[in-house]
Amino acid sequence: MSWVLENLDTIGELTLVHLALSLPAVVIAFLVSIPLAWVANRIRVLREPLLTGTGLLYAVPSLPLFILLPAVVGTSVRDPLNVVIALSIFGLALMVRSAAEALDAVTDDVRTSATAIGFSGVGRFFTVELPLAGPALLAGVRVVCVSSISLVSVSAVLGVNSLGSLFTDGFARDIIGSILAGIVMTVVLALICDLLLVLAGRLLMPWNKNAAAVRPRLRKRRTQEAAA
Repeated sequence: MSWVLENLDTIGELTLVHLALSLPAVVIAFLVSIPLAWVANRIRVLREPLLTGTGLLYAVPSLPLFILLPAVVGTSVRDPLNVVIALSIFGLALMVRSAAEALDAVTDDVRTSATAIGFSGVGRFFTVELPLAGPALLAGVRVVCVSSISLVSVSAVLGVNSLGSLFTDGFARDIIGSILAGIVMTVVLALICDLLLVLAGRLLMPWNKNAAAVRPRLRKRRTQEAAA
């Protein structure tokens, strides 16, 4: 505990660096996954190859990817850009399928109704389909966010600063407080970011709260109708 109190500044700086590496990757994964999911749903013959292909990206071991990326993008091994790119790839592997299923859950009746009242294809997508798919998309983003915050720590093995540096330094110098601080802060950071996403979802998508309140009543009514 004394080590933690004496190194609060270092822990705080590494926490900010950790966030600076993980959050851009979450945003990139989300923004890239939406058009890919749209293509997967509109061109059905490409759906499974696209979803399977992106999903397989998650099978790539993280440490070798961190080492190989510099040769591809022309950066040094310790460049933080490599970490952001690698995390974006892993985030994409998780997010594309979630986004495709979320957008695909919007029924044809809803699309037809939106078109009938004058929405163009682009307008219908951004003002009808995307908001309706929002709750499911948020669930995917939460998974990507927690996964990215966890994976950032691996980059510390290559010398890129993050909360993972507390693990590597702690093991190298046999400082238990440093190791525990790295573990606890990574978990706390993931929980805080996940909570913020939930709160943002409630703020930006109030209709999801109303729908959640209605769903149990609908299930109860259907059960009663089935029993009758």
